[in-house]
Amino acid sequence: MFIEKVSGEDQIEIIVDLAHEIWNEHFIAIIGKAQVDYMLERFQSKKAIVEQIGNGFLYYLIKSNDDYIGYMAVLPKENKLFLSKLYIASAERGKGYGREAIDFLEKLAFEKGLKIISLTVNKNNSATIEMYKKLGFETQGSIVQNIGNGFEMDDYKMQKNV
Repeated sequence: MFIEKVSGEDQIEIIVDLAHEIWNEHFIAIIGKAQVDYMLERFQSKKAIVEQIGNGFLYYLIKSNDDYIGYMAVLPKENKLFLSKLYIASAERGKGYGREAIDFLEKLAFEKGLKIISLTVNKNNSATIEMYKKLGFETQGSIVQNIGNGFEMDDYKMQKNV
């Protein structure tokens, strides 16, 4: 597995394509097609990603052999590294890429002097919640956020000390 920092427009296009593939495959059963479409446009469009990078988010592509299989985004703030996005294509799940991505983020947090990796995860995304628990994350409560257009994100807050 290889992780590369996103710095160019071509890489952002790859993320947009991966987001559409992964979100439509995984999240429709959890939040429905209308919310998936809304969230892809609002948070994972080229414009949204460029804006997020401009606001301090760091995006990374995950590659296996010669194929891009996923991506992640983090935001360093205060003493935490907020894991905003970690998505792996369905055919590649269960192969240890999530663990490798978290190992990479632990090293990144350490290099930046950050002591905690935090994240939010949909309460109904049970397989992902279990993965995070196996990797040492603990639930810290829950949060419901209005994201506009009549949609909410109903998530658990999780974190791991590094």
